Amino acid sequence: MITMQRLAAAAAVVALLAPGAFVPAAAAQDWTQWRGPNRDGVAAAFDVPAAWPDALRKQWTIDVGSGYATPLLVGDHLYLFVRQGDDEVMLALDPATGEEIWRSGYPAPFEMNPATNPHGPGPKSTPAYADGRLFTLGMSGIVSAFDADGGELLWQVPGTPVEPLYHTAMSPVVDGDIVIFHVGGHDDGALTAYDTATGDVRWSWSGDGPAYGSPRVMEIEGVRQVVTYTQANVVGVAVATGELLWRRPFTTEYDTTSQTPVRYGDILLQTGRGGGITAYRVLREGDAWTTEDVWHTSEVALHMTNGVVSDGVLFGLSYLNSGQYFGLDLETGEVLWTGSPRQAENASILRSGNTFLSLQDDAELLVVSASRSGLDVVASYEVADSVTWTQPTLVGNRLYVKDISTLTLWTLD
Repeated sequence: MITMQRLAAAAAVVALLAPGAFVPAAAAQDWTQWRGPNRDGVAAAFDVPAAWPDALRKQWTIDVGSGYATPLLVGDHLYLFVRQGDDEVMLALDPATGEEIWRSGYPAPFEMNPATNPHGPGPKSTPAYADGRLFTLGMSGIVSAFDADGGELLWQVPGTPVEPLYHTAMSPVVDGDIVIFHVGGHDDGALTAYDTATGDVRWSWSGDGPAYGSPRVMEIEGVRQVVTYTQANVVGVAVATGELLWRRPFTTEYDTTSQTPVRYGDILLQTGRGGGITAYRVLREGDAWTTEDVWHTSEVALHMTNGVVSDGVLFGLSYLNSGQYFGLDLETGEVLWTGSPRQAENASILRSGNTFLSLQDDAELLVVSASRSGLDVVASYEVADSVTWTQPTLVGNRLYVKDISTLTLWTLD
């Protein structure tokens, strides 16, 4: 059960930030894509504090523009993809001071669907960094590649006339010398692999339109494949060729989902609003691919919040009961515990060791010690003056928080 009053440090806590001065980023600390270095919500590069303080130290706050893209930290550059007026802009900042190193952008005016007004004009897609290049997906479907050193626009593909109902939100993934986007609209979308150097299309699968979640690349049954939600399915597509290997029909109350696939051992999780959580296996016999259900629960379900795995347990925020934290046994599908209801509409959850850091949309950061028996809030901090839908970037002794229009560096000294 959540104990909001517990603000003392726990011995098992793994840190968000470490005591001491600002620590320069090392290669092992680079935050290069959506949900962290391995795209799984694990932030292993935190240092361990002796105790959590009463408050974090604010180093700087700067106005940057709107959007929900996670800041990327690569070496001595902090990258952020935002909207400024009618332009979509890539910024390179000094991670220690917030000073601008370079700015590059392009015109990207568009009209929002009225249903998206509460969430602003984006962009919502987090860039991907690889081999000195930054890859972005704009709110209206514009695909771009920037030189990470100087900001030069290397290549660009315009958006399609039809886009998803709530615009684009998936975050691209790089695998070798290709970068994979799901572009287009509900009925004419295509999962597309572009050459990272030239922007040439290497392959395209047009079997279904994009969802609002982001893909992951993984090896299943000896074949490297991109696994992603689409408008009406979950699919596995061969990374080498773009061939559809398998699909599972899947829709939600909102027609599609905002989830990134979760893998645990040989099972994958399928979840979305109104659908509970289902574990399934992908099976191969010769050239034939199938999937089979392993377990299902309707007690909890993920909607916009992505869950994080630790020691065979999925920790997440169910949209049921107006936002309720839970722990779920991934072997059996048993819901081990649920926290108090009405916690948040959305939370960006990251893990280091057995400690979870959950940035809720109301700008409250919870430091949570979780186990199979429950969770305790070890510390909590207010880290912004407006709503926080952006996943934070957590490295060393630093926490970069983006709210509606500003970016703030918090440290723990």
